[in-house]
Amino acid sequence: MSSIRGRLFFILLVATGAIWFSAVLWIQHSTRTEVEVVLDARLAEAAQMVSSLLSDGRVEVAGAARTLAIAPGRTGSGYSRQLSCQIWSLEGAMVGASGSAPEGRLTEAETGYSENVVDGERWRVYTEVNEDLGVRVMVGDRLTVRERLVSDVTRGLLIPALAILPVLAGLIWLSVGQGLAPLYRMANALAARSADNLEPVRAGPLPPELRPMGAALDALFARVAAARDRERNFSAYAAHELKTPLSAIKTQAQVAAMAPDEDTRRHALAQIERGVARTDRMVRQLLELAAVDGAAHSGAGDIDIGDVLAGVLSSLERTAEAKQVHLRCTLPKALPMVPGDPVMGTLAVRNVVENAIGASSDGDTVEIRVSEAADFLRVAVLDRGPGIAEKDRSRITERFFRGANAPEGGSGLGLAIATAAMQQLGGAMDFRRRDTGGEQVTLTFRKAVA
Repeated sequence: MSSIRGRLFFILLVATGAIWFSAVLWIQHSTRTEVEVVLDARLAEAAQMVSSLLSDGRVEVAGAARTLAIAPGRTGSGYSRQLSCQIWSLEGAMVGASGSAPEGRLTEAETGYSENVVDGERWRVYTEVNEDLGVRVMVGDRLTVRERLVSDVTRGLLIPALAILPVLAGLIWLSVGQGLAPLYRMANALAARSADNLEPVRAGPLPPELRPMGAALDALFARVAAARDRERNFSAYAAHELKTPLSAIKTQAQVAAMAPDEDTRRHALAQIERGVARTDRMVRQLLELAAVDGAAHSGAGDIDIGDVLAGVLSSLERTAEAKQVHLRCTLPKALPMVPGDPVMGTLAVRNVVENAIGASSDGDTVEIRVSEAADFLRVAVLDRGPGIAEKDRSRITERFFRGANAPEGGSGLGLAIATAAMQQLGGAMDFRRRDTGGEQVTLTFRKAVA
């Protein structure tokens, strides 16, 4: 069955049926055992009664067996309960027998209980020996009668049980449906939602078993809503930020085309070059941000911080020279590898260093210091720029946010990219104002766990 309700109903019905069948078998076994104990006791009591009557002399030996014929039989129930009795001498001669006794000897056993086949029927017999009179009293009962009695008792219990089984199946079906009602309510509430509705699930009070599912759905909706908001903001800010330099480039191109002299044309072309550089940087950062957002959180691979810093400094050399900013890097002699994606490590370091270059004035020095601790490797980037305003510190890593002291031409994406990349690596990034002026940004990489 494909539905949860159908599977639960099938499992519960099979389990209940198995228990029911086991109960029937147990009842049949216990009934058979009890009936055999009771009937065996009756056989012994009847044989002892006949032997006692003979010993007391109240009946003759020849007529003693017929005393059992007065025992009431339940012929109306489909089986006879009249016992059969034979009296044999110890020498092996039949002395007397009841009217219901078979012609053959009931048993060859000398005393106690035994079973025997007489005239094609199985008999349960109890033999009582009277040494004083020299006789052996045998009282027997047909086993077919016993089997019929046990079957009648079992049938009397089984028929009501079978009659109740459909009622029980219906109750199980209704109970399963009632138990799954909160799940159906949740499914109906989700089905009735619009595609834009990412509010928490409200499907009435949930049982403890469904609360983790409800919490997981609410968390998923929250993440989807956050991702959707980021995409909307990303698109809006990207369109706005790209529109500004493109408009400026277009304007400067028109100025260059209509320039009356060479100086005006040269100035317009320089503005176009700066606008193209700014646009190129923004496009690169947008692509980097998309790469960080789309990367899986994984520690696979190893990062060589020395190689990362060498590559970053080489790629930013012309940018630093254009602003007359000096780059200085201090590295220990031996650095351990840190786990993670080298691309994420490069993005984090590059954007922090590039941001420090942009915040520096002509002639300043951006210093990079690498230090090692027991479980961490830290890369500190220090500049002498204006630093981050106190009112902007809580928002400095937001996407497209530009603080009060942000340099002209920035996009507000560099620190956001670095923060996202460090999160992917399981590291951290923190900011601290320097006492001598400027800002210190520290990237903390976790070492591999032994």
